[in-house]
Amino acid sequence: MKPAKFDYVSPLTVEAAVEALVASNGEGKVLAGGQSLLPLLNFRMARPSILVDLNGIEELSYIEDRGDRIAIGALTRHRELEHSPLIAARLPVMSAAMRHVAHLAIRNRGTIGGSLSHADPAAELPMLATFYEANIQVQGPSGRRTIAPKEFFVDALTNCLEPEEIVVEVEFPVLKQDGWAFEEVARRFGDFALASIAVSVLRGPSGFKAARVAVMGVADKPRRLEEAEAELLAMGFDERTPDRFAEMIVSQVSPNDDLHASADYRKHLLGQLAKRALQTALAMKG
Repeated sequence: MKPAKFDYVSPLTVEAAVEALVASNGEGKVLAGGQSLLPLLNFRMARPSILVDLNGIEELSYIEDRGDRIAIGALTRHRELEHSPLIAARLPVMSAAMRHVAHLAIRNRGTIGGSLSHADPAAELPMLATFYEANIQVQGPSGRRTIAPKEFFVDALTNCLEPEEIVVEVEFPVLKQDGWAFEEVARRFGDFALASIAVSVLRGPSGFKAARVAVMGVADKPRRLEEAEAELLAMGFDERTPDRFAEMIVSQVSPNDDLHASADYRKHLLGQLAKRALQTALAMKG
């Protein structure tokens, strides 16, 4: 199919892009990588009056070390995150996860801002934003504001952006850790995840000093499991710790049945991934 007729504008600044969205009276759409939007246009599931193409705004593509945070511009491509030495060194869970994002052609064009805005509950970048508790900066006619992931992701394929707002930057805190892991299972490599888990730990002499856990594919949006983190901090580590951790994770998720997998299968799968993830994290020497 072909898209319905629309106007097109390619602004060179964020301010000009916002102005175009304001002028559209809520009927405009933002084009970044286009990996999610173009299929919607072709199937006429989206019928914007105007398409605002951000690709000419060069200032929105960067990866920047800010000490305790890594700032990423909204037009930064997936492949740049996948191959960045800075991301590998400072945000290793992200680096590992990016290899699971779709396929090469999509990673070459897809952007971090576009992925977050699309808010797919089975996509890696929304989960990573949740895992790291990233600061998502958006710009609209009233200026910039910062949104936490738990507020940004409202439901499946739904975010909290106003029609005139654009994601411009995402700041990821650098976690204190000496072990980490990312585990995912999909029907085929590059497909959307049936279940996935990210884990980060910092060990002390007799137990965990810090822990971070997030999951996806088991709810309508990615989830950070803060209760599981607290329980992990309360337990020591021995040969039974990965099994106890897996049981704990399974008890804290309630996935739905769908055409891809049953709820019971997703819970079982996530439990196995949780065990493997913690084993991997604990095997690291820090």
